[in-house]
Amino acid sequence: MEKNVNLNTNVKIASTSSLKDILRNTIRNNIRQYTMVIALLGIWIIFQFLTKGIFISPRNLSNLFLQSASIAILACGMVLVLVAGHIDLSVGSVVGFTGAICAVLMTKHHFGTIPTILIALGVGILIGIWQGFWVAYRQVPAFIVTLAGLLMYRGGVLGVTGGKTVSPMNDSFKAIGQGYLPKLTNLPFHDTTALIGLIFMIAYVIFEINKRKSRIKYGFEVLPMNLQIAKIIGGLIVIGLVMSIMITYMGIPYAVLLLMAIIIIFTVIAEKTTFGRYVYAIGGNKEAARLSGINIRRVNMLVFILMSVLATVAGIVYTARLNAATGSAGANMELDAIASAVIGGTSTLGGEGTIVGCIIGALVMASLDNGMSLMNLGVTWQYIVKGLILLLAVWVDIATRKTAT
Repeated sequence: MEKNVNLNTNVKIASTSSLKDILRNTIRNNIRQYTMVIALLGIWIIFQFLTKGIFISPRNLSNLFLQSASIAILACGMVLVLVAGHIDLSVGSVVGFTGAICAVLMTKHHFGTIPTILIALGVGILIGIWQGFWVAYRQVPAFIVTLAGLLMYRGGVLGVTGGKTVSPMNDSFKAIGQGYLPKLTNLPFHDTTALIGLIFMIAYVIFEINKRKSRIKYGFEVLPMNLQIAKIIGGLIVIGLVMSIMITYMGIPYAVLLLMAIIIIFTVIAEKTTFGRYVYAIGGNKEAARLSGINIRRVNMLVFILMSVLATVAGIVYTARLNAATGSAGANMELDAIASAVIGGTSTLGGEGTIVGCIIGALVMASLDNGMSLMNLGVTWQYIVKGLILLLAVWVDIATRKTAT
C-alpha cells in the first residue's frame, strides 16, 4: 500500500514538473508576442481612460483598423525580408509611386479600376525583380539597393504627380480604402460581419487543433489539454469582442478584409510551404542553407518580389482611403513597417519572426498614433513615443536572446 502511495506521488510530481517545464518553455519561446499583446491591451485601456471612453468605441476602432491596414500589409512582407536577413527601405516610396500611377491612370487617362490595379501590380513585380536581381545575383547589400530605391521611387512619385495632388479616384477604386461590407438583411446589427466572425472562430479552432496534432506527430512539446482548451477559449473571446464591436458600427471595411486574407496567405507561406522554410533557414544560417542545397539566390529574389507586390497593394489601399495621390504619399511608411515587424517579435538578426506578431506590432503603432491624436498631442510626441517603443522592443529582443543562451 505504501509503495502505491509513493508511486502515485512520484507520478504527480513528474506531471507537475513536466507542466511547469512546458509552461516555462512556451512563455520563453513566445515572450515577445505575449509582451506585445499585454502592451497592446494596456495601451487600449490607458487611452480609453484618457480619452473618456472614445478610444474603444465602434467608430474609432473601425477607423483604427482602417488606418493600420496599409502598414500591416507592408509589415507582412517586411517579416519575410527581415527573416531572410535583409531589409527594405524602399517600400514607402513604392507605396507612393504605385499609388500615384493608379491616380494618374484614372484621372488623366480614364482607366477602369481593374486595369489600373493590374498595371500597378505589374509595376510592383518589376520593382521587386529589379531589387531582387541586385541583391540576389549581384550581391549588393539590400540596405544599399533599397536605399537607392527609396530615392528613385520618391523621384518617380514627384515625376508622376508633378508635385501636385491628383484626385479623385473612381468610386469602385475608392471603395477599397473607404467601403464596408454590405448587410444581407435588415437586422439591427451587421449580419455579414457576424457571419464572417463566426467563420473566423471556426477556422481558428480548426487551426489550433491541426497545429496540436502536427506537433504531436513530429514529437514537439504541446500544452496539456486543459490549457489548450483555455487558450482556444481565450482566442475565441478576443475574436468575439472585436467582432461584437464591429457589428454595432458599419461592419468590416474592405481594406481590413483584404488584410485578413493577406495574413492567412502569408502565414501559410511562412509556416506551411517549402519556400517559407527556406527563408527561415537562410536567415538562421546562410552557409548551412547553402550547403543543404537551398537556392539562396532564387529565394531572395522571390522575397523581394513578394515585398514589392505587398507594397503595391498597400499603395492601392492607401490611395483609395485618401481618394488622392500626393508627392509625399508613403513617406516614412517603411520605418513604420520595420518597427511593426520588430515590435511584433521579428528578429533584426534574421531567422525569426511571425506574420501574426507583426500584425500585433502594427496595431501597437497605429494605437499610439490614434490615441495621441484623440488627446490632441502633436506629431512631435507621436514620433518620440514610437521611437522609444521601438528601442524598448529591440532591447527586449536582445535581453531574451541572452537569457535563452
